[in-house]
Amino acid sequence: MLWACLLFPSLPLDVFVRALTPAEAARPLVITNGGHYPHVVAANAAARDAGIRRDQLVSAALALAPDVTLRERDLAAEEAALAEAATLTLAFTPNACIARPDAVLAEIAGSVHLFGGLPRLHAKLLRTVQARGYAVRTAFAPAPTAALLLARSGHSPSAVGVDALEAALAPLPLALCDVDADTLAMLAASGITTFGDAHRLPRAGLARRAGPHIVATLDRALGRAADPRDPYRPPPRFERKLPLPSPVDTVESLRFAVHRLVQDFGGWLLARGLGAVRMSLALVHERYLRARGIAPTVVTFALGAPARAPAHLSAVLRERLDRVTLPAPVEAIVLTSDETAPLCSRNLGLLPEDAAETVAVPLVERLRARLGDDAVAVLAMQPEHRPEFATRESMPGMPPEGCARTGQGAAGTRAPRPLWLAPEAEPLATELEAAPWILRDGPERIESGWWDGRDVRRDYFVAENPRGETVWIYRDHRYGVDDGEWFLHGYFA
Repeated sequence: MLWACLLFPSLPLDVFVRALTPAEAARPLVITNGGHYPHVVAANAAARDAGIRRDQLVSAALALAPDVTLRERDLAAEEAALAEAATLTLAFTPNACIARPDAVLAEIAGSVHLFGGLPRLHAKLLRTVQARGYAVRTAFAPAPTAALLLARSGHSPSAVGVDALEAALAPLPLALCDVDADTLAMLAASGITTFGDAHRLPRAGLARRAGPHIVATLDRALGRAADPRDPYRPPPRFERKLPLPSPVDTVESLRFAVHRLVQDFGGWLLARGLGAVRMSLALVHERYLRARGIAPTVVTFALGAPARAPAHLSAVLRERLDRVTLPAPVEAIVLTSDETAPLCSRNLGLLPEDAAETVAVPLVERLRARLGDDAVAVLAMQPEHRPEFATRESMPGMPPEGCARTGQGAAGTRAPRPLWLAPEAEPLATELEAAPWILRDGPERIESGWWDGRDVRRDYFVAENPRGETVWIYRDHRYGVDDGEWFLHGYFA
């Protein structure tokens, strides 16, 4: 077995910083623990350059950098970030688990050869996670607990073999093993401060004085005891909240943060083998405004077909956001999957250049995102001969197969059909008398509907009117008269 540990040493900070552009991330930012006397939990590079340190009082931090941005620690966002990282690793292995509070473990022995060796797999893992805006530290070991301890210590990410595992773990501080402070102090008083020191003690005596937990941890790290882990499974529905370090009042300022969320959404879709059909983006306004009854601004949008490429989803979202007017500043955004559908992965290319993925957003989705769902209709064929009942508007998100096409009738015939029908057939008595019309094709007899009281008996022709337009006209014979009235029913493009 070979386990990879992805440790996120600055997770409380990263869940906020990842929503910032590089220019915004250069400003001082501090994460606090809240309460009456808040302390600094994490600080970015700009804040540390100003002298702000972990566990410092917030009042001292403000004295050092009056313009620092303060945000209270968001444990829910950190939990969601770990779930996202675990979802990302499922693209490399089917077995991943969360090691709270700040790590993800993945069993990768079966994936090393598939990805061309451990160095290449390691590089892909790093790129995937770092692209989401997280700082990550990695380690590899035959046991998950060992990989976690090595990652916490900052050990080199090269894999540690079974034979070298005991030597690699021996110098690690015992505090890395999640031992309570009282036990650590008791062992330190006896000169036991490292993993190797504890490992050399008699097991029975160590368990009696320090508890069975520490003995079990030592044995699991060395691979001498079972180390079961609950496998992570992505939730059936995607809902991810991204808090912003400071409220923003323009849509342009939200684009970078939205792009981050779309990347998360794409990873979730890939892990579950799904494509997005309908999504919604909630723009959460400031807390005091919510208390006054101002609800989040919700932007919903649909795709013409299931998709999961982040570039595709971002392009559709960007078009829709351009139409949004913010009623108040936004402090967080929430992306939700309203409807998904199975979507197979694309085939791998034979040549290196085949790996490049070109994302083209269909015109209908761009129009729908820009103009709104009600402004763009998708026509679907119906098993009906009568033209006025042969098509219907499909649901905005998912046009069914058999969309209307010029040149194919509802019953599968190849008779000419216009794409655009008039709302109601227009009488042509006066127009035919004013100037001659030219019949180009026909007649095509359509006789149907006697069973529902809307029976028709018509002879359709493709004709050219005096203005040179190609139109679809018919002579009505529903009363059995051979020289019935003429009507205009549609236009050809």
